[in-house]
Amino acid sequence: MYLEFALIGMLAGYLAGFLGIGGGFVVVPALTYLFLRDSAAAPWAIHMAVATSLCTMLVTSLSSIYAHHRRGAIRWPLVRSMAGGLMAGAVLGAIIADALKGDTLIRVFGSFAVLAGLQLIFGRRPDGERPLPGQPAVSIVGVMIGAISSLIGIGGGALTGPWQLWHGIRAQNAVATSAACGYPIAVAGTVAFVLLGVGGSLPDQALGYVHLPAFAGIALTSALAAPLGAATVHRLPPQMVRRIFGVFLMLVGLRMLAGI
Repeated sequence: MYLEFALIGMLAGYLAGFLGIGGGFVVVPALTYLFLRDSAAAPWAIHMAVATSLCTMLVTSLSSIYAHHRRGAIRWPLVRSMAGGLMAGAVLGAIIADALKGDTLIRVFGSFAVLAGLQLIFGRRPDGERPLPGQPAVSIVGVMIGAISSLIGIGGGALTGPWQLWHGIRAQNAVATSAACGYPIAVAGTVAFVLLGVGGSLPDQALGYVHLPAFAGIALTSALAAPLGAATVHRLPPQMVRRIFGVFLMLVGLRMLAGI
């Protein structure tokens, strides 16, 4: 399956660079399908896919965060104010995922994939500006975003970005800050999934719920492919590709809801 892991990473990295969203919506369904074909991994297919997706973000998001930071686009005060809530939510999401049966978690992911696809196809930038809430409210928002992101194995950009845009933050700053906010989610979620999976009868190549060969293959190739996706933005209409990927996400989500 090493070739498959590499190809998944290339596609996820390319789309992440092109569309500005995390690769979890590609990695999770693809790994779930592959793990279901492996008798040793099949009982924990979706749990391992979600955990491994989060773990890859520890590597793949670094270059993006560094590039945005060099341009001064990340709103670090907002990241710091949300970080505690994001990490607490990520741990909560991992605990919920661990408690859910595989079929249920697959359907949860499928539902979110359909909603994300609809947002990519029909979503429009909100009008007007709304002031950011104070610290208690920001922390609560962070917990909610962290929990959902960890539950389904995405970096949080699909949630943090629209929330910032709704408050009138410039798109460039929203994307950059979302990238930085995804790192606390990846750290806390990965640690939680590793600890929750320790002691179970998981495959030998797994560290908790994290599948190490899949992590290595996806992290390497996605990091290489992300700059290619970013370069393509200047050559093709992003809105057209967003809609194509939105249809793809809806089809993936519906397929998962129907049972892989």
